[in-house]
Amino acid sequence: MVNDLLQSSPGLFNFAIFFLLGVILLLVVLGFVTYGILAERKVMGYMQLRHGPNQVGGRWGLLQTVADVLKLLLKEDIIPKLADKPLFIIAPVIAFAPSFMVLATIPFTDKFQFADIGVGLLYYIAVSGLTTFGVLLGGWASNNKYALLGGARAAAQMISYEIPLVMSVLGVILLAGSLNLNDIVDAQKHGWFFLLQPIGFVVFFISSIAELNRTPFDLPEAESELVAGYHVEYSGFRWAFFMLAEYVYLFAMSSLITVVFLGGWLPPFAFLGFIPGAVWFALKFSVVVFMYIWLRVTLPRFRADKLMEFGWKVLLPVSLANIFLTALIKSLFF
Repeated sequence: MVNDLLQSSPGLFNFAIFFLLGVILLLVVLGFVTYGILAERKVMGYMQLRHGPNQVGGRWGLLQTVADVLKLLLKEDIIPKLADKPLFIIAPVIAFAPSFMVLATIPFTDKFQFADIGVGLLYYIAVSGLTTFGVLLGGWASNNKYALLGGARAAAQMISYEIPLVMSVLGVILLAGSLNLNDIVDAQKHGWFFLLQPIGFVVFFISSIAELNRTPFDLPEAESELVAGYHVEYSGFRWAFFMLAEYVYLFAMSSLITVVFLGGWLPPFAFLGFIPGAVWFALKFSVVVFMYIWLRVTLPRFRADKLMEFGWKVLLPVSLANIFLTALIKSLFF
């Protein structure tokens, strides 16, 4: 009966296929979040001469994050009496939903992509900016001055660093001649943009750290000053949504850097083309994730005023200079 229904309705069949693929991708991302957190804690422990998780799930602590998630799900869901209840409830969802939506346009291989949008890079940047509303609403709805300060900091930081982030990829767009992520990967067959756009790559990577609210740019949730910032009043699974959004964005941003600057699924040399593209994508992706973890362990937190000054006075002029140089070089040599 189900087969007859699907055959008589091709649209329904396509929807069922895409829904199933979406569920699979969600499970993959949740698996990454689960073991990405574990990997981060183990790498941080190694770099700081600690053991890291080593109790739950054997000597490697393989079930530690699973236990932490179960603990969060079992915690009491507390809503402050004076909070704006509707906004308080929906803010974590607004923060998380865009982090998963942006994955639709990322080509993981030449054959695996949910939506080949002509302006895929623009779509990613536009949709990811919506998370700022969730963070700001979470701080506002909590009716807590420290949460509000954290939300305001997050909005200022994410909007400020969004500008050099966008500017830094304009050089890539000039060289590729397209906003389509597949076209950008194809344009790197003779040289990754990491090598052709080193300034753009550095600016993009630094700006992405600020967009992800990760150390050393984790001012919106600076525990020593703001008692955890915008999510201080959240508990249990609502707090977990904010953390889930952060790590899903880590997955998405690492994938985007892999596609835009590291050639996506393309091998570094033509004679290595026999290795599947998915393997190359996974290797490059893992290196980028490790770099994020490495910087978190190594660098101290910036001061708030220095953070904003660095974005506006350093990254923005450098990204503008990179656009000018790229346009000049392209007009002279291409």
